[in-house]
Amino acid sequence: MSEQKRSSKSRGYEMRKRAEDVERTRRRIVEAAVHLHGTAGPARTSISAIAEHAGVTRLTVYRHFPDETALFKACTGHWLSQQRRPRPEEWGALDNPLERLTAGLADLYRFYRAGEQMLTLGFRDQHAVPEPVRAAWEEMTRQYAEVLADVWPDADAPVRRAVIGHAVAFSTWRSLCREQGLTDRDAVEVMVMLAEAVGAKS
Repeated sequence: MSEQKRSSKSRGYEMRKRAEDVERTRRRIVEAAVHLHGTAGPARTSISAIAEHAGVTRLTVYRHFPDETALFKACTGHWLSQQRRPRPEEWGALDNPLERLTAGLADLYRFYRAGEQMLTLGFRDQHAVPEPVRAAWEEMTRQYAEVLADVWPDADAPVRRAVIGHAVAFSTWRSLCREQGLTDRDAVEVMVMLAEAVGAKS
């Protein structure tokens, strides 16, 4: 092998190694932030704490994530990648309104229970979450409600849509299942019965 080829191969190896090191550092930062958000909460998680937990400097954190929005988006994406996310495309395949609502709420409440600690701290500290990230979560919740409401014959009935919107909220699950002690299944049945009952009065 010529000296030029050996030099080119060496540069290629060094570039790959550098890229891998950068990615590993980025991942450590994200994992540190996710851990702290899920134990202390976003409002009590500083850049210094993230840097210390990740074993890097504050400057390194800012080099990878120049603002809080970028860091929160990376954290949200990483956390969600470790969860079994709700699957509205599967509920949407059900044509019966009650079956769709039952399936959708069961899926959501399962997700809420599995991610309860992170979700509780995230909603508690909403004021510390960057607006674009907060807006994305709110939009996702609205989309869940839309999928569950649009199948009803009177899809525009305001009371029923309000009940379904209330049913998909994490705060509703927490109230019913944590504060009132219902099982996920019982909570689903209660909200489905309520949605069905209010339709005639909308």
